[in-house]
Amino acid sequence: MSRPLQGPSRRLLLTGALAALSAAVTGCSSDGEASSSGGSKRLRIGYFAFPSGDLLVKNRKLLEKALPDYKITWIKFDSGAGVNQAFLGKSLDIAALGSSPFARGVSGSSPIPYKVAWILDVAGENEALVARRATGISDVAGLKGKKIATPFASTSHYSLLAALGTAGLKPSDVELIDLQPQPILAAWQRGDIDAAYVWLPTLDELRTTGTQLTSSKEIGAAGRPTLDLAVVSDDLIAGDPQAIDAWRTAQAEALRLLESDRDGSVETVAAELGISAADAEAQLAQGVFLTPEQVVSADWLGTEGGPGELLTYVTDTARFLADQKQIDAAPSEDVVREAFYLKGLSDVLK
Repeated sequence: MSRPLQGPSRRLLLTGALAALSAAVTGCSSDGEASSSGGSKRLRIGYFAFPSGDLLVKNRKLLEKALPDYKITWIKFDSGAGVNQAFLGKSLDIAALGSSPFARGVSGSSPIPYKVAWILDVAGENEALVARRATGISDVAGLKGKKIATPFASTSHYSLLAALGTAGLKPSDVELIDLQPQPILAAWQRGDIDAAYVWLPTLDELRTTGTQLTSSKEIGAAGRPTLDLAVVSDDLIAGDPQAIDAWRTAQAEALRLLESDRDGSVETVAAELGISAADAEAQLAQGVFLTPEQVVSADWLGTEGGPGELLTYVTDTARFLADQKQIDAAPSEDVVREAFYLKGLSDVLK
């Protein structure tokens, strides 16, 4: 892939959401202590119902096999905004997170206490901008004055802003609506919105009655790629780095399985998402999955000796979000570098 590329404080904006989130994520707080807190060891892992190695690690219990003495809890999220809120509330130890919400998370005077430790996938045709066919819209420029839904603070939101800019449109030229994937589908079916930028599996449902205008694959090739990262809390890094090593090894195994055992991977994804094998295969085909060797290469995450190109990608993403007034100011490259946890990363290849 070619090189890529808030109003009041974030904490005030998140206060209400954190209160609502606590019941879902920390309602079993006695069961949810991080492994670094003492007592029996536990890991709380946030994931998305989205084709990636995460689903293989979860379904095949790769981490449970590697850490038999741990209580491991998998918590499903709908978007990166919820993941960021959960980390602010110290309700997660490890989680999937898009590169755009990660760039937001490490921005500002009070960055979220986590670090990127792995790359799950690179966004391809599995995230896209689709217009309802009934609108007759056939290109991005045709969205001027239209209602477009996307989950705010997500990779889709970032890619949508990039697509609008390339088409000569400002965010103010359209009506942007903050909706999660399932509400997007409902609004689409009611005719309340004209277009949406979202990811699988909702994306595939929109495509049945919509026209795809662009995708994250196209936007990435034009210089602004997005990725699904995996982040770990600062508390876990300080208290239980061995658990992170085991988790990375499990993720590396999952990436190898996606390449070497495609049929088995398709069955696993189908089981996790409750879809047919044919649909699971089609969804997997739309993603871009790196090999473990690529993840730790200078082209992507890098190693303890030095971060890879992901450092540039995240820094550029933050600058773009600042230019779009989505965040107050972009962090420097040095600040972003501090949000990379690369210790022991190359060990997953041994």
